[in-house]
Amino acid sequence: MIHLNTMIPVSDNSGAKIVKCIKVLGSTGKKVATIGDVIAVSVRTADPKSQKKVSVGQVYYAIIVRVKSKVRRQDGSYISFDENAAVLLNKSRENMGTRVFGPVAREVKAKGFAKIASLASEIV
Repeated sequence: MIHLNTMIPVSDNSGAKIVKCIKVLGSTGKKVATIGDVIAVSVRTADPKSQKKVSVGQVYYAIIVRVKSKVRRQDGSYISFDENAAVLLNKSRENMGTRVFGPVAREVKAKGFAKIASLASEIV
């Protein structure tokens, strides 16, 4: 579960390393985000040698690809990961990076982000 002000590591090569959740997008009363949800983030740390134009303080969208807490699937099973992770999106909600590191939950593909799922090394 990703709450407001949660620091999340970035799992792509967009140049950002850690982002901070500043808004959970969706319905008006939603306070937490889980796998496949889009959030607004602010970049906290960035790689200075990156080719991308990501710098500290910029605001982007991100999609959650891994969470530590258990998430129930439609078939009744549960899935959880060792860490939280997000992938940065631009304003038109397309991924910024060209690679996605680590596993990605299949709920991301089901929510309409098939390109992120195809770039991932493994789909769980």
